[in-house]
Amino acid sequence: MVNPASDPEPELPHPARLWTVPEANRRLAQLAELLPRLRTWALRLSEVQTEVDRLTAFWGKEVDASDHVDHERKAQLDSEWQHLTHRLEEAVGALQRDGIEVKDLPGGLVDFYGLVDGEVVFLCWRLGEAEVGFYHRLDGGYRSRRPIPETGRPTTPSPRERS
Repeated sequence: MVNPASDPEPELPHPARLWTVPEANRRLAQLAELLPRLRTWALRLSEVQTEVDRLTAFWGKEVDASDHVDHERKAQLDSEWQHLTHRLEEAVGALQRDGIEVKDLPGGLVDFYGLVDGEVVFLCWRLGEAEVGFYHRLDGGYRSRRPIPETGRPTTPSPRERS
């Protein structure tokens, strides 16, 4: 007999929701607008961090002194860094709370929690694809994605879809 206390089941994620393929497909237009904006913010964040690192490497901690020649520039960069970080965290967090995971921002790769043949999986979509057509196990990734079988595609709308 297996003792549940000594051999716990692997913990499954608790997504906010499980998406059907049609529901995920209806969200793609919004994601197609949002992902490039997130990439722009992430790119700018990287640029800001590079500039902060450059200033700090050149001046050391002196750059933070209020009378330092580059103090104002460093303060502006720090403020921009905080603002961009907050915007990115809020946007990605909102997606995660809705059961959507951004897996590769530069590549535009997004996973929706869903069900295929009774198993919780990731419905996988990449920016530029016309629809969600692939899935992979939660412990898999993009390279292990497979076409969603017809049995995984509901032919009748769920109660949410009918309303």
